[in-house]
This record gives sequence, C-alpha cells and structure tokens, in this order.
Amino acid sequence: MTKQIQPIRGMNDVLPSEIGVWQYLESSAREILAAYGYEEIRVPIVEHTDLFKRAIGEFTDVVEKEMYTFTDQGGDSLTLRPEATAGIVRAVISNGLLRGSRLKLWCAGPMFRHERPQKGRYRQFNQIDVEAIGFAGPDVDAELIALTARLWKKLGIERVRLQINSLGTPESRRVYREHLVNYFRQHESRLDADSRRRLESNPLRILDSKNPEMREIVAGAPLLTEHLDPESRAHFDTLCVMLRDVGVEFEVNPRLVRGLDYYTRTVFEWITDALGAQDAVCSGGRYDGLIAQLGGEPTPAIGFAMGVERVVELLVQAGRAPARQAPDVYVVVSGELATKQGVVLTERLRDALPHRRIELNLGGGNFKTQFRRADRSGARLALIIGDDELGRGMVALKPLREESGQSECPIAEVASRIEAMLADGRR
Repeated sequence: MTKQIQPIRGMNDVLPSEIGVWQYLESSAREILAAYGYEEIRVPIVEHTDLFKRAIGEFTDVVEKEMYTFTDQGGDSLTLRPEATAGIVRAVISNGLLRGSRLKLWCAGPMFRHERPQKGRYRQFNQIDVEAIGFAGPDVDAELIALTARLWKKLGIERVRLQINSLGTPESRRVYREHLVNYFRQHESRLDADSRRRLESNPLRILDSKNPEMREIVAGAPLLTEHLDPESRAHFDTLCVMLRDVGVEFEVNPRLVRGLDYYTRTVFEWITDALGAQDAVCSGGRYDGLIAQLGGEPTPAIGFAMGVERVVELLVQAGRAPARQAPDVYVVVSGELATKQGVVLTERLRDALPHRRIELNLGGGNFKTQFRRADRSGARLALIIGDDELGRGMVALKPLREESGQSECPIAEVASRIEAMLADGRR
C-alpha cells in the first residue's frame, strides 16, 4: 500500500466544515475596514531576506530563529514572509505610492514562522494586517484602536482586553536601554540563557520574557515610561484621553515592548484569557522610522496584525460560528431522460433565481438514496425531475422540512413557484 503523505507539522488544513467562521470573520473585517476608508493591497508571500533583516531587526527572535529562508536558483536569499508590514512598506516605496500621499491599507493572508507548534501558534498562520501611512498624530492611533474595538463588538467577542504602552523615540529608547542593561548586569547570574543572549543585542525583549523564574527580576527593572521624551509623553497622554472619550477601555502595561525592532511610540495588544499561553489576538503599534529605514522618504505610520486562527477560536468558543449554509432546493432526477435534462433545467433555474442556492444530485443513485441526500443537505425543497413528468412538461415539488405532500408544476412556472414557496416561509 502506498504510504500517505502527511501535512507539514504546524501547517494546517481548513476544512469545509470549518470555513464558515473564517469567512464570517473576513467579511466582517472587510466591511469595517471599508467603512473606515481602508483599501486592500496584496503583496507577495516571498521577499528578499534583507527586507526582513532591515525592517524587523537582525537580532530579533523572528530573524534569528524563526524565518523560512532559502537560496533560489539565481543565488538570491529569499524568505517566506513572517509578517506583512515590511512587505507593504516595500510595496508602497517601490511602487511610488508615497509622494506626499496618506494611505490606509490592509491585506490578509498566510505568514510563516518556524516556531514550536501549539494551540494558537502555527508555522503557517494567517493574519489580517492594517496600516495607516502618513499620519503623525495620536488621533490615527486612537481611531485604529477604536476600529479593532468595533470589530470585536460586531463579531460578538467579549473576552478580550486592551493593553497599551509607549516606546518613545529611538533616541529616548537608547537612553533607557543603557539604564536597562546596567540593571540586568547587576542580576546577570540569575538571567536565563535567552535573556543573557538578548542583553547585548536586544535587552528590551527581556521585559517580554515568558519564563516564570524571570518575573521577579523583570518586575524590578526600570520603566520605559519613566524615560519618555516630552513629545512622546504628550502623544501618549493625548491617546489615552481620546480612547477614554470614545469609550474604549484599556490598561497601561509599561512592560509591553512588542517583538519587532521597528516600533516607536504607541504599541498595543488585545489579549485574552481564553486561549491559554497564546494570549495576544491583535497587536500593533507606530513605526515612524521604518519607511526611511527601507529607503523611502521619512514618513510616520502605524498598523496592527490580527491572528486569524486565534480570533476564529474565540468565535467558536463564543458560539458565534455561523451555521453551514444549506441549499434552498435539492434537485432529484429519476430516469435516463431526466438525468440528461437535469443539468439543463437546473442551470436555467440558477439563471432565474440567482439569489437561491440550488444543488443538483450528481453521480446517480436510486430515488430513496437521492432523497436521503436531499434530507442530509438541509434543503427546504426537493425539485423532482422524472421521465414521466418531463413527457407532460411537468416537474414535482416537495417540502422537506414539514409533513406535506408533493405537488406538480409546469416547467415554465417552476421558478416562480419555488420563489413563492420559499418566500412565504413554507418548509
């Protein structure tokens, strides 16, 4: 027996029985993003490796340990995108979209990181990514966060809460970094291996350690919020006022630093207690220096990424997964002529009733088998096409969700009869 090929670890199939909740999330997000003036952009899933090294940071965990990188036949180092912001910024620059413009963009699709698979964390995972480019003030920060709060409300998700922080400017963060390194050096013997490695390359990431043994040390570290420059402090204070004024509840988490180097000033995360260790469902922040860092004109920007799999799990837990859409009509065919004419008549019906779901029995089967399929489909009506009826220019209709007999109908009138039976609620 031929050995089956198994899926790659951490890369999952989304089955037809599961896809409804994905589509519900995607359509809800698309609707809200359009209402806020965001336009869709689609960028490649493969980029030059240097893009992510320059954007994310060469000494981040993502670049050091998690990227899927390979050399193509032309000798170029390429990487499957681990996140979308860098690719969107590259697209904006390389397509000449800046030039004084202010852009509100979004995209959705798969990202790739070679992490240890667990619930809520996969090697191929999907994100909805939203970027506002060319906006400097805290008003866009507040609106972007309000947008996410509105999406939770539309989806009926309640088990999320918002944490925010400010990372200040690169200059103020350099000063803070010195204080932080000095503090951790005093406790170096108690640092775990990851923290000792980060001490030289990326000490702020120590604040985000998930090691319980590091909690006491991290809790005593100096706070970034105590070293903010005046402009960043004013920006953050105004953001907090705006969020309160629009009714978005939040908590300030001075340890929130995010895992990518390009963030400046505002950072935020929506977290949940419903997914175990993987508590972040939507994360983002401001990256005012990234566009210039990648070769564009200095341009302020802010964005976020939402983990689709994690939000889908919250929807399932909350009982918000939509029911599978059943067909309105299931077409049963009986006889050689009926089998040949079934496709023709069904296509004519689809032309006449484009808003109705009509499923034709395919692959044969006796009368009993076909009615069993019709019942399992969840259809409200069965349309029966038989050789005898066709000879008289007739077909038959039978409600499947109530005790009612079948009735005949002229073929010329079947579309209007079906619409009348479905519209008046007969089942």
